[in-house]
Amino acid sequence: MGNHIFYIVDVFTKEKYAGNQLAVIRCKKEISNQEMQKIAREINFSETTFILSEIKRNDGYDVKIFTPEVEVPFAGHPTLGTAYIIQSEIIKTPIKELILNFQVGQISVKISYDKGKIDNLWMEQLEPIFGICFEPEPILELLNLKKSDLDDRFPIQEVSTGLPHIIVPLKSLDSIKRARVIKDKYFNLIKSTNAKALLLFCNETYDDVNDLNVRMFADFYGISEDPATGSGNGCLAGYLIKHNYFNKNEINIRVEQGYEIGRKSLLFLNAKKQNGKINVKVGGNVVIIAKGEIL
Repeated sequence: MGNHIFYIVDVFTKEKYAGNQLAVIRCKKEISNQEMQKIAREINFSETTFILSEIKRNDGYDVKIFTPEVEVPFAGHPTLGTAYIIQSEIIKTPIKELILNFQVGQISVKISYDKGKIDNLWMEQLEPIFGICFEPEPILELLNLKKSDLDDRFPIQEVSTGLPHIIVPLKSLDSIKRARVIKDKYFNLIKSTNAKALLLFCNETYDDVNDLNVRMFADFYGISEDPATGSGNGCLAGYLIKHNYFNKNEINIRVEQGYEIGRKSLLFLNAKKQNGKINVKVGGNVVIIAKGEIL
């Protein structure tokens, strides 16, 4: 059946070599979980996705996601990057929506076009589930921050739209910049939590046209810092609506991430409260930067 085809893409960017890089593998023959994990470890991006078949099952395409350390049930930039490859390299004719089958269930990706070329992709995430709220001190200690850095109008809370994150509201860019994970404290805390990733945000930004700045740390998954986090920002979008951060029942905002590590990313968030539910969408752009074969 031939060799596996791989693509390297930048997600949540309009330029090459910015945003969050992803490896997408088109599997041309059966492949085991062990083989997928080995490939993901060797490639060593934050995530690598595997398109298991180019034939639909239950109206969607079966996809698996691996970090260098573990398989994960869902992640944001792999969803958009993989959808882009399926549309542009497999389907090739314009469609408005496609479905990916993940461990967490089916995720819909909507696609917009500009002059016949793919413009932005939007994923509809699962309805947010709100977990425990944390006492500030342990979280601030593991981030090497002080109580004065915390925006204490809002809680530190575990939220999930498929992959849980601990959402940490901070006051300023200065607080964001100074954050760093003290690993022994971090690993001690996450032993007792569903969420293993921390997403920090504030409403000061490097670029005036953006609404929020975000940093994300997830050493448990082998990701010391992520330049763009679709799943985490989906959790954040639900959090912002639940806690009325912008005093609105619907938000359409621009989120910058990765500036502190030199990979300027841009994510679009849409969330609204309707009929007692919170609907979340995360959007962005994808660019292919390389293509080859795995021998």
